[in-house]
Amino acid sequence: MNGHVSESIPSGEVGTLLRVLDGQRRHVLGILDGLDPKDLRRPVLPSGWHCLGMVQHLTLDVERFWFRAVVAGDETVVRGLTSGDAAWRVAPDTPAADVLERYRREAERADAVITATPADAPPAWWPRDLFGEPHLHTLRDVLLHVITETACHAGHLDEARELLDGRRWLVLT
Repeated sequence: MNGHVSESIPSGEVGTLLRVLDGQRRHVLGILDGLDPKDLRRPVLPSGWHCLGMVQHLTLDVERFWFRAVVAGDETVVRGLTSGDAAWRVAPDTPAADVLERYRREAERADAVITATPADAPPAWWPRDLFGEPHLHTLRDVLLHVITETACHAGHLDEARELLDGRRWLVLT
């Protein structure tokens, strides 16, 4: 995210996991770099999602949800959570740059939660109505879950970008 992970990140396990997550975040933004705003909104898969919708999902349903709601238990965030696929829908008048910038800012907020929380700390809030009994029990578990989800979606964005204009992120031959 343009080197936004500060030098003050914790050493050890949490710092390592945060650096891995940041690499996935940079992949998300990097694969979209230079893509025309119109193409950022163009669905290329039968499911109908588009790149901006994916970034907004990562912002709201991943970074905000898992770190500010689940890990930190921020009541304002918890009360403002959307349901269903609302996070995937980007208003037509919302500039693409704004969606990308919100992702960067939410990642910074998440980093503040991560760096202030011990690896073994339990979630402050759990969405039992969505997931039943907790299956992620520590910040470590949440970080691993978010790294996996972000990497998976980065791969989706790789596929979308290749279908849109042929650009590929990293190909080892």
